[in-house]
Amino acid sequence: MEASLERTLGIHDDALRLRGQRANIIASNIANADVPGYKARDVDFKTVLAQASDRRMTQLKMVGSDDQHMGASSDVTDAEKLYRTPLQPSLDGNTVDSQVENAQFAQNTMQYQASLQFLSSKFRSLRFAIKGQ
Repeated sequence: MEASLERTLGIHDDALRLRGQRANIIASNIANADVPGYKARDVDFKTVLAQASDRRMTQLKMVGSDDQHMGASSDVTDAEKLYRTPLQPSLDGNTVDSQVENAQFAQNTMQYQASLQFLSSKFRSLRFAIKGQ
């Protein structure tokens, strides 16, 4: 059952977790826009998601001897944070560009909502299939 659910959801559960992590990183950048020397961070979403997809495809299923054992997962929350290259660095060494950060945050939020809507429709379809209506 777990394998078929993972097949049904695909990479979208990982994408949702990564988008949540990315929202926190960008929010931290925005909050530190006036801190001298602060370096803006981000994650390479496409690369991290591709790595999670590769891990998911090659990961061997672990068998637990007890129902309470935790299963293995492809955890995307440990994504490597990269430094954002500033378009115009400030004199105090801060690399946060508020306009870029706000645009990235808005785009990430829309993509997060799209992932939520997609997963919601998947669960609706599964519920419909289970009820047989």
